[in-house]
Amino acid sequence: MTATADPETAATSYRLGPVTDIPVGEGRAYAVDGHQVAVFRLRRGGLRAVSAVCPHAGGPLADGLIDAKVVICPLHQHVYDLATGCSTNGQPPLRVYAIHEDDGTLILTV
Repeated sequence: MTATADPETAATSYRLGPVTDIPVGEGRAYAVDGHQVAVFRLRRGGLRAVSAVCPHAGGPLADGLIDAKVVICPLHQHVYDLATGCSTNGQPPLRVYAIHEDDGTLILTV
């Protein structure tokens, strides 16, 4: 993983690795600057990135079930919107990260 800082926006971009490391319809957890980030490769071709740890009981969200809009925590089935990080059942929200693909590589911006 390599990091690139943009001094004008104070944003840092991280090259996480090949997008093909994540099977379509699944997620993977990455350690990024001291935080765990879950990156999901959606069935319709999009990417989403959120905090990898469920705020309810520390569940591994990268192992959760996803569809086009939500991830379901594998421990207690709490549901989180992948675009906003908001819980559908009253749990604290997840942090959402900007993620995109550049020439086959996952780029996460913090």
